[in-house]
Amino acid sequence: MNDTIHPSSDKLVSDLKLVVADAEELLKITADQAGGKIGDVRARLTERLVLAKERIADAEAALIDKTRKAAHATDDYVHAHPWESVGVAAGVAFLLGLLAGRR
Repeated sequence: MNDTIHPSSDKLVSDLKLVVADAEELLKITADQAGGKIGDVRARLTERLVLAKERIADAEAALIDKTRKAAHATDDYVHAHPWESVGVAAGVAFLLGLLAGRR
C-alpha cells in the first residue's frame, strides 16, 4: 500500500512544532531590543514563522488524512476477507510466539 504513513513523518511534524515554539520564544525574549538590523531579522522571522505554522498545519492534516485512509482501507479489507485476515493474524501471532520462545 503506497498510502501508508512512516513514523518519521509524525516525528518530523512534532520536531518542526518544537522549532517554531523555540523561535517564538526567542522573538518574545528579544522584543525589548531595538535596532535596525534586529528589527529586520525579527520581521523576517515572524513572517517565516507564520508560513511555517501554516505548512505544519497542512502537513499534519495530510498525515491525519492518510492515516484515516489507511485505517478505512484496512477495515474494508477485513470486512471483505474476514477469514484471510484471521489466518494472517494467527500466522503473525505464531511467528511472534516462536521468536519470543527462543529467548
